[in-house]
Amino acid sequence: MKRILLLLGLIVLLVTPGRTQEKPRTLTGDLVIFHAGSLSVPMKELSAAFKRVHPGVNILLESAGSVESARKVTDLGRSCDILASADYKVIDNMLIPKFASWNIKFVSNEMCLVFSEKSKYTDRITSQNWFDILLKKEVAYGRADPNSDPCGYRSVMTLQLAEKYYKRPGLTGLLMAKDANYMRPKEVDLLALLESNTVDYIFIYRSVAIQHQLKYLVLPDEINLKNTELADHYRSATVAINGKEPGQKVTMTGEPMVYGVALLNNAPHKEIALAFLEFMLTRDKGMAILEKNGQPSVIPQKNPNWQKLPKSLNQFATQ
Repeated sequence: MKRILLLLGLIVLLVTPGRTQEKPRTLTGDLVIFHAGSLSVPMKELSAAFKRVHPGVNILLESAGSVESARKVTDLGRSCDILASADYKVIDNMLIPKFASWNIKFVSNEMCLVFSEKSKYTDRITSQNWFDILLKKEVAYGRADPNSDPCGYRSVMTLQLAEKYYKRPGLTGLLMAKDANYMRPKEVDLLALLESNTVDYIFIYRSVAIQHQLKYLVLPDEINLKNTELADHYRSATVAINGKEPGQKVTMTGEPMVYGVALLNNAPHKEIALAFLEFMLTRDKGMAILEKNGQPSVIPQKNPNWQKLPKSLNQFATQ
């Protein structure tokens, strides 16, 4: 009788729901992501990799300058689940606390000068004379709009730091007054100008150059906004951009480049969004894709809103 009871108990354990090995979650539905233009290539790869695990998820990606992406939420009332910015401060200044409760710093980058095989003076340009090349009348260069994209105000910061580093008073003003008609809303828009030979050089992130297999000039650490040990030096560069309200200005201060990502407070697909963020921020999953695309991980970073992070994301930041 005891053997029969044991056998029956074993059968019950095998067939009773919840007693068998837990199956992976099945996620279905949409996921809407607003992201910086410089994240376009890795976001497509991330989405494809996530969908291999969760084929029932439909990921909708929308690329724009980070400031413009934030304004879609704050000014236009657009709905999205995740916003990934090329500057974590855009989320801090424009979205927290009304539209988002936290922000995770996840990758870094640096400014560089990109050119093509048809660009003028590529046989002469160096890290010590690039500004003289850009100032030549026959040379045209492009940069992003500071009011739309972090790459835009970071380009201006690079010029300000270059003025000090090369001891060339007035250099920033001279370069900003030149070729203003080649300023574009976001950094990836500049690629079309370069590919069409409309401009010879563009200021852009090194990751974009790597992703598109472009030629680029590495700039000194003193001006490229890359080196964390030069944070105090970078703070000497400041740029005023349009704020939340008409006529309002916000001063952006130079610092090492760090990207940020946030879940929106009113995200319509929170469960899927959290699963995607966990996938994206895990070192051997999404972060491997980002690092392959020239965006090194900075995880984990100190987070002032750590207590508000979902438990599944606590591991990607520190208190």
